[in-house]
Amino acid sequence: MTQVVKEVLSVIAIALTFIAFIPYIRSILQGKTKPHAFSWIIWASVTFIVFLAQLADKGGVGAWPIGVSGIITLYVAILAYLKKSDSIITKKDWLFFIAAMTALPFWYFTSNPLWAVIILTTVDLLGFAPTFRKAYSRPYEEQLTFFALMASRNLIAIMALEHYSLTTILFPAATALACILFIQMVMLRRTIIKK
Repeated sequence: MTQVVKEVLSVIAIALTFIAFIPYIRSILQGKTKPHAFSWIIWASVTFIVFLAQLADKGGVGAWPIGVSGIITLYVAILAYLKKSDSIITKKDWLFFIAAMTALPFWYFTSNPLWAVIILTTVDLLGFAPTFRKAYSRPYEEQLTFFALMASRNLIAIMALEHYSLTTILFPAATALACILFIQMVMLRRTIIKK
């Protein structure tokens, strides 16, 4: 693909990021959604460090959507804090945060951003477990459009990458797959519950 095509794909992926997040942010501002501030701080940290690792491994314009997502995720964390959303911090929350922060020393000592991306992708996917558990029992409480947009965004971001390696592809591919599996599970559960 030409550089221009990769830039267009990156812009599309960034647009999908905004399209996915705007309704969620609006819901927070209206007081309908009360996100857990600490969880969003963890996700913002994870996403932004992956963005830096992708840049370090020459991901180029394909890394931009992940960076934009990291900034928006940090904004959601700030909103959650300011709106006095759920602020109970559990031992598991601290465990995820510490695991996410260990990625930086691994990267520093190994001089290899892949280790940071592996740790951060694992933390991000483990953080998805409570959402899967909740949606399994209450599948009608989830907005599947958000997850479909994020999966699409990640797949387009992968196509926009200027350099393909495990470091640049792992995080967006794994989170896209998690979103797709989540959508399939929720749809299956909705079908079973209807019967």
